[in-house]
Amino acid sequence: MDETVRIDRMSLAELDRDLTQLGEMLHAVVHDGASIGFVLPFSEAEAKDFWTEKVRPEVARNRRHLFVARLGGAIAGSVQLAHGMPANQPHRVDVNKLMVHPDFRRRGIAKLLMTALEETARTMARSLITLDTRTGDKAEPLYTALGYRTVGIIPNFCRDTKEPGRLDPTTIMYKEI
Repeated sequence: MDETVRIDRMSLAELDRDLTQLGEMLHAVVHDGASIGFVLPFSEAEAKDFWTEKVRPEVARNRRHLFVARLGGAIAGSVQLAHGMPANQPHRVDVNKLMVHPDFRRRGIAKLLMTALEETARTMARSLITLDTRTGDKAEPLYTALGYRTVGIIPNFCRDTKEPGRLDPTTIMYKEI
């Protein structure tokens, strides 16, 4: 089996074609505890709806790029580059929902996705990338290793994925490119 990871920017047609795989990946990631905006219980139908109702319209309006990592034909991860910024922020982009399917972790996929996102931001002549991540999450050290700097931590920012009574802090980060 080919173990080469391929990173692609998805077209609208590819997003439509791969909705089931994208939904399955999101469902698995959330059930594994990722803090990316969803809480349990979280169904596969809700996961698929996210891609069709939230991501697809932004890709169609060319306000967001969706990158996917493929490994052996399967979608192993994804990240979104939000670039539809206000008129006073044409130099900035946001990182949204970096995720790697639990079955494909520890293979450098998140780093490859972020590298593709950053390269695209550069080609778009953007000079600032911003993001937020749950404080202490697995992704935080990755972002730091990639050169992102912490602006600060906001306490009690979001509900915990698995424990709805608990509120988690978030770390705000940026990188100048």
